[in-house]
Amino acid sequence: MSEIELHHIHKVFGPNQERALRLLASGKSREQVREETGAVAAVIDASLTIERGEVFVVMGLSGSGKSTLVRTINRLFEPTSGRVVIGGTDITDLPPKELRRIRSERISMVFQHFALLPHRTVVDNAAWGLEARRVPARERRARALEALDAVGLADRADAYPAQLSGGMQQRVGLARALATDSDILLMDEAFSALDPLIRREMQDQMIELQESLGKTVVFITHDLNEAMRIGDRIAVMKDGRIVQVGTAEDILTDPANDYVAAFIQDVDRSRVLTASSVMEEPVALLRDHDGPRAAMRLMREHQLSGLYVVGPGRRLQGMVRDDAVTAAVRDSRGLADVISTEIHEVSPDAPLAEVLAPAAESLLPLAVVDDDRRLLGVIPRVTLLAALAGTNGDSPADSPGDSGAQGDEEAHDG
Repeated sequence: MSEIELHHIHKVFGPNQERALRLLASGKSREQVREETGAVAAVIDASLTIERGEVFVVMGLSGSGKSTLVRTINRLFEPTSGRVVIGGTDITDLPPKELRRIRSERISMVFQHFALLPHRTVVDNAAWGLEARRVPARERRARALEALDAVGLADRADAYPAQLSGGMQQRVGLARALATDSDILLMDEAFSALDPLIRREMQDQMIELQESLGKTVVFITHDLNEAMRIGDRIAVMKDGRIVQVGTAEDILTDPANDYVAAFIQDVDRSRVLTASSVMEEPVALLRDHDGPRAAMRLMREHQLSGLYVVGPGRRLQGMVRDDAVTAAVRDSRGLADVISTEIHEVSPDAPLAEVLAPAAESLLPLAVVDDDRRLLGVIPRVTLLAALAGTNGDSPADSPGDSGAQGDEEAHDG
């Protein structure tokens, strides 16, 4: 179910806004509009649907329009045109009193700079939003303490902001948003002012909180690794326009244009891509009721030096190698006598950083299995290396004519 809908949002600053909108509609660029009107088109025809409970990241370089866009969600910036729908309610033309109620009850905001009141204690800062709602003192303190506990600061409730580190101060800002129990959190570059170690801790904490609270989070950042780490989906902005929306894997594996491709070139792919995103269907599989002669035929047909063996429901039983199969045929033994259970396997959700070691040790392309040990696919080393390098796999090593050599080296796709 959608929590936030933005329909064709434009935000233009400066003079001649209506003329600027007409020029944009006619295909004029942002720069041309500025030259002809003096107006600045900060957001141009932005449409988004954000699902309830989703962490939705909006990212882009400075000046891309991302912070302006997020401020149109709660109408801190009035859209020049377009509609904003929150939880099914069109808030675009709500009167001020009703808009204040929506902001107070449904939407909280966490800023880059912590905006804490220096003369108030941590618990009073965390309770500030509730105080603005005129929640009774005892209730707001209890709720503020609960929120501080959620971010690991219950023991600093009576301290003052100056007594806290930058990371702790940002946790207070997050606790203030959580204390209001709003459905939506808008987080504008919330961790950008923190040093790298503290920033990663805050990302971890946010991921943990989201798993337990299930808020709808709109997170603004210019840091691609941060976006890929915390976002369920990501919108990439350039010059006021949304140029791509998708999961981290979507954007890494299928960038919409050269701008996005250049933007993602330095991302740590090993932490974003998962086993399921790079696995392939095995070239051949052996059933546990097959015999060693069937195994030998499959290996010869596909030029493989090993095969995975599966049972009913494609549950992984083990593997066989060509030398063991040859010995079984020679000695008139069954397949069960030569199946090895010493195999390496990973879950489909494993990031590629966790796949590298087992892939290097595996005699066959790495097996990807679910919780019931059903074989979902395999990861040949050449595929893994291509994914980490950001290539599409169209290298000479991937051509059909080289499958035999790979079979000798790593039992290609077996």
